[in-house]
Amino acid sequence: MSESPKPSRSLANIAGIVAIATLLSKVFGLFRQVAIAAAFGSRPAYGAYNFAYVIPGFLLILLGGINGPFHSAMVSVLAKRKREEIAPIMETINTLVVSVLLLVTIGLIVFAEPLMHVVAPGLFLTAEQVAQSGDPTAFPVLQQTREIAILQFRIMAPMAMLAGLIGVGFGALNAADQYWLPSISPLFSSVAVLAGLGGLAFYLGDKILLPEYAVLGGAVLAATTLAGALLQWLVQLPAQWRSGLGGLRLRFNFRQPEVQEVIKIMIPATFSSGMMQINVWTDLFFASFIPNAAAAVSAMGYAGLLVQTPLGILSNVILVPLLPLFSKLADPADWPELKGRIRQGLLMTAIAMLPISALMIALAVPISRVVYERYAFTAEDSYLTSSVLIAYSVGMFVYLGRDVLVRVFYALGDGDTPFRISIFNIFLNALLDFLLYKPFGAPGLVLATVGVNLISMITLLWFLNRKLNGLPLREWGLPLAALTLISGVTGLAAWGTLQGLEQLWGNKGFWVYLAQLCGAGAIGLAVFVALVSRLRLPEVQEFTSRIRQKLAR
Repeated sequence: MSESPKPSRSLANIAGIVAIATLLSKVFGLFRQVAIAAAFGSRPAYGAYNFAYVIPGFLLILLGGINGPFHSAMVSVLAKRKREEIAPIMETINTLVVSVLLLVTIGLIVFAEPLMHVVAPGLFLTAEQVAQSGDPTAFPVLQQTREIAILQFRIMAPMAMLAGLIGVGFGALNAADQYWLPSISPLFSSVAVLAGLGGLAFYLGDKILLPEYAVLGGAVLAATTLAGALLQWLVQLPAQWRSGLGGLRLRFNFRQPEVQEVIKIMIPATFSSGMMQINVWTDLFFASFIPNAAAAVSAMGYAGLLVQTPLGILSNVILVPLLPLFSKLADPADWPELKGRIRQGLLMTAIAMLPISALMIALAVPISRVVYERYAFTAEDSYLTSSVLIAYSVGMFVYLGRDVLVRVFYALGDGDTPFRISIFNIFLNALLDFLLYKPFGAPGLVLATVGVNLISMITLLWFLNRKLNGLPLREWGLPLAALTLISGVTGLAAWGTLQGLEQLWGNKGFWVYLAQLCGAGAIGLAVFVALVSRLRLPEVQEFTSRIRQKLAR
């Protein structure tokens, strides 16, 4: 094995690069979602897209994502090699990935209809079966949604091959100490979709809202998503060539030791990472049986992005600095300090997530209206999206808190416990989806996920309590309970202010909604700051300090 004497960036520098790139990507992702909402609302074109994207998107996130198995395997192997040794390894891995995933792509195109039947069987119900649900007029919409979804699935199938190339390439760039391009890469996908929707709107004008153009709109949405994935791969090629990381040459030396090492890491990591994505498919599986499934999954997509935007940004602020600290304290002699860091991670998560959750629950309707309600996105869509947003918001703390605990297990060298829990969660999620989707619709599916995350977090705490010879759970519970209570008061203050402003200004018009949202949010946030400062928690000061550092950068 050859050691590479490459200069390395500091952890703070890397974290800053990743945080800024993530913020830009999230902002453009939100713009993309706003454009999709304006163009399609909750109509069949976007509803079908959510179903069609399940498998291609699963592969793009799994294989092409940062910290995905392909990315992680390449970093692990290439970071230990000299720069001049990397090109043949890269070219061989790319050849292998294209060979395998090209066959997968062809299979996805040929078997698109039966695969969509597996993903969303509710789209294939007969007219008689739909009539039994109590809404006989829903069948034509369901039929159109199915046809568009199959078309979109075939268009996006090549994303399977592109996903592998993206993951391998970005892993090589990280190994070469390049972090900006991999972290900013989702922005290119958003730009492609925005450009495509802009062109569609220019071409069709107001006709974009007509049902007869739904197929064209759905095809453009799928094609620009594919173009975004292609762009993510193309933009990394010049950086790879400049860094001497190989070109487009075919190499078939699959028995090369370094290639075998990548494969040994890649295969089990792919299987493990895929477990988490199965829950997404499970939710959409049951969503396909909801009357007007297109509207239901559209609302889940719109609300999900509103929640994931602050989660994605704040998770970097909380998790990135803590991960190396957890690893340094893995020795039993350091466990007392490790327990303190776990408390710090959980309380900082609560300080960040609980007030945001409370404000989103209280202000869900104006948030949805301000962000999405224009053109094709109607008031009815806003109310459906806001109901799903409330369900998502309930679980923001447990979602990120669970991630904190999983990182502790990884730092302790125990990946088996989180993996076993994730397998159990697949079956638990399916059970809760089955119980909740009929009485509650789309919000019920989200609440099922929240329930899974809550049970997962409690289970991880229980195992961690045993592994570390006891945790001061009661001591931690008191500030957590206080933060929960304060966040509840925050939400009530924001909701009360909103009601007062609605009485004063009415509730019509974008600027009225925006003013009400800003006013109610500011009052709620002021109440939280005033109350939480009285707790005198050191984690409040630490969280505030990190936010200031990020803003300063």
